Amino acid sequence: MLYITKRDGRKEPFNKRKIERAMEKAYLQVDGEVDDYAEEKIHNIANFIEHKVEGGEDLGVEDIQDLVENGLMNTRDKDVARAYIIYRNDRNRARGNFIDNTIEEIAESKSEYWNTENSNKNSVIVTTQRDYFAGAISTDYTMRKLLPKDVAEAHAEGIIHFHDADYFAQKTLNNCCLINLEDMLQNGTVINDVLIEKPHKFLTAATIATQIILGVSSSQYGGCTVSLTHLAPFVRDSFYSHFKDALVYVNDYTEEDAKAVVDKMRKENVSILLNDYYKSEYPEAVQKYAMDKTKKEVNAGVQTFNYQVNSMSNTNGQTPFLSVNMYLGETEDYKDELAMIIEEFLNQRILGFKNAQGVYITPAFPKLLYVLEEDNIHEDSKYWYLTELAAKCTAKRMVPDYISEKIMLRDKVDSEGHGHCYPPMGCRSFLTPYIDKDGKPKYYGRLNCGVVTLNLPDIALSSGGDFEKFWKIFDERAELCHRALRLRYDRLADATSDVAPLLWQNGAFSRLKPGDKLGDLIKDGYATVSLGYAGLYECVKYMTGESHSNGKGLEFGLEVMQFMNDKFKQWRDAEGIAYSLYGTPIESTTYKFAKALVKRFGVIEGITDHNYITNSYHINVREKISAFDKLRVESQYQKLSPGGAISYVEVPNMQNNIPAVLELMKFMYDNIMYAEINSKSDYCSNCGYDGEIVIKGEPKHLYWECPRCHCNDQKMLYIARRTCGLT
Repeated sequence: MLYITKRDGRKEPFNKRKIERAMEKAYLQVDGEVDDYAEEKIHNIANFIEHKVEGGEDLGVEDIQDLVENGLMNTRDKDVARAYIIYRNDRNRARGNFIDNTIEEIAESKSEYWNTENSNKNSVIVTTQRDYFAGAISTDYTMRKLLPKDVAEAHAEGIIHFHDADYFAQKTLNNCCLINLEDMLQNGTVINDVLIEKPHKFLTAATIATQIILGVSSSQYGGCTVSLTHLAPFVRDSFYSHFKDALVYVNDYTEEDAKAVVDKMRKENVSILLNDYYKSEYPEAVQKYAMDKTKKEVNAGVQTFNYQVNSMSNTNGQTPFLSVNMYLGETEDYKDELAMIIEEFLNQRILGFKNAQGVYITPAFPKLLYVLEEDNIHEDSKYWYLTELAAKCTAKRMVPDYISEKIMLRDKVDSEGHGHCYPPMGCRSFLTPYIDKDGKPKYYGRLNCGVVTLNLPDIALSSGGDFEKFWKIFDERAELCHRALRLRYDRLADATSDVAPLLWQNGAFSRLKPGDKLGDLIKDGYATVSLGYAGLYECVKYMTGESHSNGKGLEFGLEVMQFMNDKFKQWRDAEGIAYSLYGTPIESTTYKFAKALVKRFGVIEGITDHNYITNSYHINVREKISAFDKLRVESQYQKLSPGGAISYVEVPNMQNNIPAVLELMKFMYDNIMYAEINSKSDYCSNCGYDGEIVIKGEPKHLYWECPRCHCNDQKMLYIARRTCGLT
């Protein structure tokens, strides 16, 4: 079959008759008939174009119309040629261009695509629409001007997906990051030309942190992560302040004497739990006063943090896509203070946030990341009480996600063989280990440049099941992605620190000087560039006839993953850029790829007969497998996704079965680096039902419905499900 390229980059079968009809209309308009001379010229011109397409020329709609115009101008009927040109211009005006059509769709809020494009965005809200309008212009410019033709065409055909083209026109935007909150709070920062000095209390530090988060998320397009460890020192500062007040108000100390005691405590860096000397030296009433006041401040600070994050809207038109890391192993000096903050975050998340109707619901942000470690994973561990609290939170609110320190230290190894444990960047994208010039590991202040995702089933189907052909096509597609990824890196590297001072000059990422090139910072592995992949299950199933969860399917699936990792090593070694394989948690792209596969290969049972393909390496949802076996199998693939990955298990309501949740968490600790437990947390505003809201309808028109009152007004139903926002 012959194809032409549509204006939006999609391929369409060549139809000679459509070309002939357009010319016939021009003749009818001028002469009132199509005589023998006209018919001969029409056929000759159409045949000439057909021969060009048969000869392998990649003709677009505009190319074909140019050929028709030239052909008609070479006949005696110049007036017909002019009529065709007028007809063409009128059609173009009636059709409108990509920008016109897209803006109309967004403004009218009637497009299913824009209404469902990102589950974390409300497409009706003015700030979101403003971001979408700008994104439409960026996407159009990116596809026409910035990407090589073969990359743009591969994106249009669903062979690859060039993520976030709606931001790529601005070469200054990075994807996701780990914010260096410690640097910004300890050393001060500047926001909108206002100097923000080091805070002296936890409540102030928590408030400043949210302003930093808003500024950072407005200067990039992906998710960001902060660590509660960086807030822990300010809990101690607040405790000292409250201890000083207690000495004055409870123990009748003078201000001067109380200050001397607290200065001594600061010098010795005494924990909020106090050492034996202070416990024996001062009455219990003093200690209780200081601790009670500190707990109240931590409560207020965490509440302020949560309110701020969920009430703010960044320049992307959404709540900052934020994750909060809870890792006791990040500190020894402030572990007691950190535990207090973690406990408060979990308690407040269990309670939930009130919606507009005053009902406690599950908020989307911030996402919580809880690191399982020896200090909290066993019943006799010091911080087991936090793990029990995390299990209750998971059962009710679907968070936290869980990171196994044990497995991460095994899998995240640097060139010297040392293991590392650190959080993902908002959207589950992980950095690769990095050692700075002082020989110390560095995580916070680092970032990702962008993502391109590869459609693995398309490679398999293009090969027709021939393994030799499969690896050849795979190699070609990998190199295509390599060039697309390099574009992402080069575009950011060419910018200067002046484009986003908060990020590059004032501590979020670095302390570069004005005018410094970003390429000087992000080289040599400081920043990552990620290749995502989708549909490993369908790819393996087509090639081997088996699922990738066992037998020869598992063996081939791991080969596919290793092939990509080997490619990245070649690229890293040659260029000094941290290319990394990312188990992309994509949303709408799974549908885009599925549609593209049907269009290119038709409906194939078990492969293209659903309106989505399986996310990354995940085991297909239709496969019967236990939660434990699923995590065990997927851990093998997760190890080969160093640029990010998350596994999950779906469970029913577990609020009355916390021991089962804890058993799953223990299994995660021993078997998999990063995983989550997906429960249900819904609410119907129509009748107050807080059980599971169900999906109804046909595949092309799915909707939520309350099983109690059967309300299907989507604005009345609050649905909390795991989504990412990466499309």
